[in-house]
Amino acid sequence: MTETELRPATPDDADWIVKMHGALYARDEGFDDSFPALVAEIVAAFFADHDETCERGWVAWREGQRLGCIFCVRQDDRTAKLRLFLLLPEARGLGLGRRLLAECMGFAQTKGYAGMQLWTHESHRAACALYARTGWRLLSSVKAHSFGMDVTEQHWAYEF
Repeated sequence: MTETELRPATPDDADWIVKMHGALYARDEGFDDSFPALVAEIVAAFFADHDETCERGWVAWREGQRLGCIFCVRQDDRTAKLRLFLLLPEARGLGLGRRLLAECMGFAQTKGYAGMQLWTHESHRAACALYARTGWRLLSSVKAHSFGMDVTEQHWAYEF
């Protein structure tokens, strides 16, 4: 098997990131079209105005195919925010999620952030288990109605 390469995200990846988030979350979670619309806003804002000195995105590639992505963005001077973490189903269970997360967290730490935060949903059990195994702390779980669904939103934090 060919090794998976983590490449810096570029504007050429934007459509794929939005499309895959929309398709997978609709299929797996039942999310409506407001979810890929939110992802499109996040991606557009990142590529229009991110600070390369303290923000970065990565896309995992193998054999000419994108397999996943993750982004580190500035929340404030001390805190980075993990965003847009996604793995295609065929890439799950291979350690790629751990690798993407480690790359993102390592970047944040080397850029001087004191910690990281993220927002997710309780239904993303594999991702939440990965966060817990790697030292993230669950800050809150709140019932909400988002993306056409009743969900439980979660906020997680990590301190370096």
